[in-house]
Amino acid sequence: MSENRVVLLGTKGGPAIRPGTRMPTSTLVQMDGFTVLVDAGLGCTRGLCDAGVALTDLDAIVITHLHSDHYLELGPLFHTAWTAGLNKPVPVIGPEGLDRYWQGFLASMDFDISLRLRDEGRPELAPLAEISVIAEGAQALGPLTMKVLRNAHPPIEDSFALRFDGGTCSAVISGDTAPIPEMVPFAEGADLLVHEAMLSAGIDALCARVGNGDDRLRTHLERSHAPADQVGRIAQEAGVKQLALNHLVPCDDPNFTETHWREETRRAWSGPLFIGTDGMTIALET
Repeated sequence: MSENRVVLLGTKGGPAIRPGTRMPTSTLVQMDGFTVLVDAGLGCTRGLCDAGVALTDLDAIVITHLHSDHYLELGPLFHTAWTAGLNKPVPVIGPEGLDRYWQGFLASMDFDISLRLRDEGRPELAPLAEISVIAEGAQALGPLTMKVLRNAHPPIEDSFALRFDGGTCSAVISGDTAPIPEMVPFAEGADLLVHEAMLSAGIDALCARVGNGDDRLRTHLERSHAPADQVGRIAQEAGVKQLALNHLVPCDDPNFTETHWREETRRAWSGPLFIGTDGMTIALET
């Protein structure tokens, strides 16, 4: 594999799915022969296979924060990769507490795991997820440099944006975040910025459909997500080469189409624009 690309495996904001909706968040980054999964929302395992990536070929996994739509399928992904022949540890970098999720998953699947160890001679599953706590700053990740920026996604404090720099290209993934000025220098000059986005005009309908009869959902959305016009402004000021909208809120309301997303983002952004759909592939070298 030599193609430098980002694949938006799941592009829906939030954990709920319904007939005809997209899947929650997960993103594939392939750069300099290195394969990274960013977030492991529901459907990521199928998404990887649909993108032509064998589950045994993952080089690293990074979880941006501990909302369920970003790590719900991490355990099932590892279990499925294990049954497909995974026999080497995969680094998993994520917020503090991710190890408790992993131990809980292993406990919940103890009958099946123990049976397969005895009956099929498989290696131990537990050590295959090599979990470490994510930290701000820069670190080597295989041949890549991964930079980590704390973003703004209250009430969660440990929520992060990621930048991957390879030999010839770079990609930035915002994670879930309100607009923050730090994103501009963080994303400066990147070949691609994948940024979460919200249509402010769609929030009324969304809250009426799935809210709990009070203002808590609206308050959460408005303080911890980024309106599409402000995402366009961030991309323009950062001078990125391409912009992709991801983690779309709302993404399953027929009254709000791709045209609405483009109109809002184009208020500030004049470059190449991708409105994320599940399975969308974006080349990093243009």
